[in-house]
Amino acid sequence: MKLAFLCLTATMLASSMPRDGQRDFDFELGVWKTQLRRFARPLSGSKTWVEYAGTTTVRPIWNGRANLVELEVDGPQGHLEGFSLRLYNPDAHQWSLNFANSAGGTLSPPVFGEFRDGRGEFFGQDMLGARAILVRFVITPLGPDSIRYEQAFSDNAGRSWEVNWITTDTRVKDN
Repeated sequence: MKLAFLCLTATMLASSMPRDGQRDFDFELGVWKTQLRRFARPLSGSKTWVEYAGTTTVRPIWNGRANLVELEVDGPQGHLEGFSLRLYNPDAHQWSLNFANSAGGTLSPPVFGEFRDGRGEFFGQDMLGARAILVRFVITPLGPDSIRYEQAFSDNAGRSWEVNWITTDTRVKDN
């Protein structure tokens, strides 16, 4: 009876302990072919999508507790270069995703979140012009060699979301 109680207690403790997610982005390390669609003017009522194609490179740092993402794409609207620094907080068991583009030269406010059942969901606050908005960023692996990223904005406290950035990455195979 005592052994059964100890096993049950250990099982309950293990299931209530936060999951260590520091390796959540390991699947993404490497070089990817990137197809990007984004709204030219988010939250404006315009539904004009702009498309880009290029490359994304993801490198680990700090023994996997962080990684660097470099995005370089071209399309009819020109050339985009982006950089993301992702940091794992072991106390919170969450990641922060921090993004900058070469045109702006500053980091945007981070989004925070974690992976559950293989899907990453991250939330934060930002400004779009003079408007305060909420940001949702979702990462969905489609298989071992394909990933979908989706960014959405809300200007009504999360009651509705407008998806304004969709990226599909396909792994570049080593020769």
